[in-house]
Amino acid sequence: MARGGRAWRGYFPVGGELTSGKPDMKEGIYFGTELPPDHPRVRAHVPLHGANLFPAQVPELRATVLDYLAAATSAAHALMEGIALSLKLDADYFHRTYTANPTILFRIFHYPATPPNSDDWGVGEHTDYGLLTLLAQDHLGGLQVKTARGWIDAPPIEGTLVCNIGDMLDRLTGGQYRSTPHRAKNISGRGRLSFPFFFDPDFDAEIRPLPNIAFKDDDRATRWDKASVHAFSGTYGDYLLSKVSKVFPELKRDVIS
Repeated sequence: MARGGRAWRGYFPVGGELTSGKPDMKEGIYFGTELPPDHPRVRAHVPLHGANLFPAQVPELRATVLDYLAAATSAAHALMEGIALSLKLDADYFHRTYTANPTILFRIFHYPATPPNSDDWGVGEHTDYGLLTLLAQDHLGGLQVKTARGWIDAPPIEGTLVCNIGDMLDRLTGGQYRSTPHRAKNISGRGRLSFPFFFDPDFDAEIRPLPNIAFKDDDRATRWDKASVHAFSGTYGDYLLSKVSKVFPELKRDVIS
């Protein structure tokens, strides 16, 4: 990750990422939209924009990741069209206002086996930051989702992706679409792999409630962090960087400054 600098790309070891201040029991590689050195945002040193770091030991990984990003981005655009229609907006509303140049982030996570009675989580309770997360996972399971009735397992279903709603979709829709608290613990006895793809607003997009959307309610009392996404104002980049500084404190100076 240190070699990725402001692009916020690369590898982190087990315990190198924090959720609610506690180290996660996972390791992984961070990727994002591949941008050349002469891209305007790269030249301007905008955080989280730049080139990926691909390990030389796995030469086929570059093409595989970039192909996956393209396919997942297309799928996410289609899902956002359906969400727009459900809100009685034009199908292309989100594309016109927030996602013509989406913030795309992708992770390959490996969760070592955790003893069943351990208090350590592969990743603790959290919500994702942006609009949608499309999650591919292997067959071992371990993902849990929080509902009004408590935590339930979200076992893998062959040929499907899990779709999480993120904080910004919650914010934009006044809580009509709620961001999804989730967590993961790998008690399978084997190493678990998961592949979250984050489809988020343009880094510079101002986040405001959608037109003619009634505010549902303030759910901070039941949120894991006791914070309200509906109190946020600013760009998506502002929101994302505020979260980055907590996930990787050692990179805060390089990424935020």
